[in-house]
Amino acid sequence: MIVERDWERLQERHAGRVEALVAPHELRRSRGQSHPVEDFLFTYYVYRPNQLRRWHPGAGTALPADAPHRDWQHYVVRDGVVAADVAEVRERRGPLVEAVRRLMRGTLDRPARHGCFGMHEWAMVYRLEPDAVRHAAWPLRLPARDIAGTVEDVGLRCTHFDAYRFFTAPAVPRNATVLRREGQLADEQPGCLHAGMDLYKWAYKLTPLTSSSLVLDAFELARDIRYVDMQASPYDLGDLGIAPIPVERPEGRAQYVAAQRAFAERARPIRQRLLEVCENVTG
Repeated sequence: MIVERDWERLQERHAGRVEALVAPHELRRSRGQSHPVEDFLFTYYVYRPNQLRRWHPGAGTALPADAPHRDWQHYVVRDGVVAADVAEVRERRGPLVEAVRRLMRGTLDRPARHGCFGMHEWAMVYRLEPDAVRHAAWPLRLPARDIAGTVEDVGLRCTHFDAYRFFTAPAVPRNATVLRREGQLADEQPGCLHAGMDLYKWAYKLTPLTSSSLVLDAFELARDIRYVDMQASPYDLGDLGIAPIPVERPEGRAQYVAAQRAFAERARPIRQRLLEVCENVTG
């Protein structure tokens, strides 16, 4: 167990990093404004800004016993220091830790696939009336017939259940694979943008075993992926200064694949760190 004596400096650095990430969202929310890209990080994912602000050293690092963490849930004071109560977390959330461990291990060991071309967002509006789409406040950049034609020409090869479950009814049978929640461990693969975004979810769900630096690394990755996710969608976000990735054309699909490869490289060390956290808990 490492005892971090300089924890207040680390906490201060963390606070500055968090504010840069959450202040724009909080300002928009105070004005009643929405943002179809960044709001996802605070609505689909349920970790709130004030939870992000709370600094955790992570399992294996202790703090002086007078640190405020002594009064926080899932911490314990022992031998003159305060640290995450690994035994208590293991008892309460052991199945979650094991599920994340298996998911991280399986995904790390699996080759990346790059053939989906971001068609999941297109599948979510396939054959829908314009006023029925998820982001109805934002226009589609192509007519409905061209969106449908692109889905039918390019095909659907989604591997992520939590994207697949939002497909329209006509799009579901077009996917190359029938996806189910119970098959996630076998289907998840490192080329998937949504699997990369979800590293943020697994990181915050394992708090306080995960350090805040790991959670924020995963948050920043999720935010950057979300931008590409929506750039490759059929929505017109030009008013936000967000240029499309035209995956309906070969050059756009090549641009998307390049982004997938880069995100997979960024995700790998985060996935490895999450695996190590789980393995240290499960023994």
